[in-house]
Order: sequence, then structure tokens, then C-alpha cells
Amino acid sequence: MPLGHTLAVGKRIEELDWRATPMGEISLRRRVEPSLGVDVFEVKLGQEFLMSSLFTVAESELARLGLAALPGADLDVVVGGLGLGYTARAALADPRVSSVHVVEALEAVVSWHQDDLLPLAQELTADPRCAILTADFFAMVASAEGFGPTVPQPLHAVLLDVDHTPRHVLHPSHAGFYEPAGLQRVAERLHPAGVFALWSDDPPEDDFLRVLADVFATVDAHVVRFTNPLTGGESSNTVYVATTPPPPVACPAGTWVQHHAPQRRGST
Repeated sequence: MPLGHTLAVGKRIEELDWRATPMGEISLRRRVEPSLGVDVFEVKLGQEFLMSSLFTVAESELARLGLAALPGADLDVVVGGLGLGYTARAALADPRVSSVHVVEALEAVVSWHQDDLLPLAQELTADPRCAILTADFFAMVASAEGFGPTVPQPLHAVLLDVDHTPRHVLHPSHAGFYEPAGLQRVAERLHPAGVFALWSDDPPEDDFLRVLADVFATVDAHVVRFTNPLTGGESSNTVYVATTPPPPVACPAGTWVQHHAPQRRGST
């Protein structure tokens, strides 16, 4: 179906785009949520719902919590996964941020923003600090060139929201990233005291916290709770925040001290 073609699926649903991708069929649809009387934008990959504009609190918190762990200003940030744009927007809302490069593997998702099919599209594409790259985040991390010549490196923060969880990935090729060797590669792309933050749909996983602690100096797991208007109850996601070791500190005698011991914490 050509981009921009609207298919009436029902009285309250419009399919705005449908594409075949290497990971399966992806579609963007807009519907009216009758309980709230608002337009809702949803993305499906095959039969799985990937994201919904009804549930964006944790996507924004991914950026807020990640950047809150950073000192200083003139921050250069990479966001892995464009989605509906809420993580990128939250990163740009931090006045200390000088650049946000969003890496998105699916051309369809990039096109939806370029063609103004999504509520945040104009806000992101109009911000001169924001650039969207159509590329495989995981392949870029693993490559010798990293995120390429247009992206400042090392980075202050990498914020990732692609897979459902570290163990429930969208494609088998992503799985190795969440092991020590994969996480070490992203840590090497960061400044001292830099941040890697990750969104997950599941509660904090002890096994993954241990893997993070093997690579990073500090590790936190934040449980982000939010109202679920569909159930009338509460739902939650997890944001992991890990930092690389700080730069060495000069002692008065001229020797250097480097802090190495990992600190693992959990917060709600």
C-alpha cells in the first residue's frame, strides 16, 4: 500500500500505512478511543502491538531518567529506536542537550515522521539539534565506525527502546547485544561517566542487572508506573540506567585514582 493511502478498517479505525519489512509486516493506524474520545496512533509488527500513543510515559522517562544521571552540558545523545518520537522529544526538552541522533532500522517509521503522519513529527524534524538516521542500531554499535562520521563520538548518552525486553527481542540478531560483549561495545562509545539507558516492558530482571553490573560502574532499575486508561488500573515498565566509570581523579601527590567498583541499585 502506498504511503499516505488511508484504508477504512472500521468506523473508528484508519490504517495509515502498511509495509513489508525484514522483521515482518508493519502498519500504522489511527483510531478513536471511545472511552476517552481521543485519537490514538498505534504501530503493529505482524500481530504484535509495538507501541501506542496511549502509553508514552515510560518512553519519555527513558530520556529523563537517563539524562538526569549525567553531569555537565553540551550533551550528545543517540536514541536507538524512533517509534512515535516520545523518547527523542523528551531528550530534546533537556536544555543541556546539543545533539540527538535517532537511529531507526525501519524505513517505514522514518517515513511516517518525514511525511507528518504522526503527532510529534513536525516537532522532531523542525529541531536543528535532531537528526534521524535510517540504520540498524545494533550493527552500528558493533561496527568499527560506530554511529558514523556525522555523529559526535564518544557520546554522553545512548537511550535504547527497540526490543520488548532484553530477553524478548524483535529479531534474533539483537540478542547478543544484551550479553556482556555487546554491552561492552556500547560502553566503549561513551564518555567517562556516560549513560546507557534501556526501556523494558517487563519488571526488573536480576539476571540482566548482573550482566549490566559486569560492564558498567553503576546500575539502576527504575520501575515507571502509569495509569492504564483501557483497564482503569495501573501498568508499569522498567528503565535501566547504567553509567561508565568516571574519569580518573588526580591526588595531591600527583598519583591517579580510578573508581572501578560497580554499584547496583534499584529504585521505584
